[in-house]
Amino acid sequence: MARSQARSKRKFTGKKYKHFKKKRKRELERPTIDTTIGEEKKKKQRVMGGNTKLKLFSSQYINVTDPNTNKTSRVRILDFERNDASKALNRRHILTKGAVVETELGNAKITSRPGQTGQLNGVLV
Repeated sequence: MARSQARSKRKFTGKKYKHFKKKRKRELERPTIDTTIGEEKKKKQRVMGGNTKLKLFSSQYINVTDPNTNKTSRVRILDFERNDASKALNRRHILTKGAVVETELGNAKITSRPGQTGQLNGVLV
């Protein structure tokens, strides 16, 4: 059965809503992309309207910008620091927007959405 972003079939009380339509293609929900540190792996995904998203499953490098000098460089990720978005994501070392990683230049906070843009961008903290 397909995962859907449509309204739930039940109210908060547990009563069922009246059934008046089936699932639509536009309400399709895909599983989340859990980006991790590792060998680079990407996938191109067709989305609604014929557009595409580049999904990043894992990467060893990040584009880091130094806010003082305004220089951007591609550096290697040494280790995972923390992810304040969720305890589960923090425990599993998942890279999402806002996660902090240790790089060759120092700690960097991720500013891009790697599961949707296909790249890791960050700012030195």
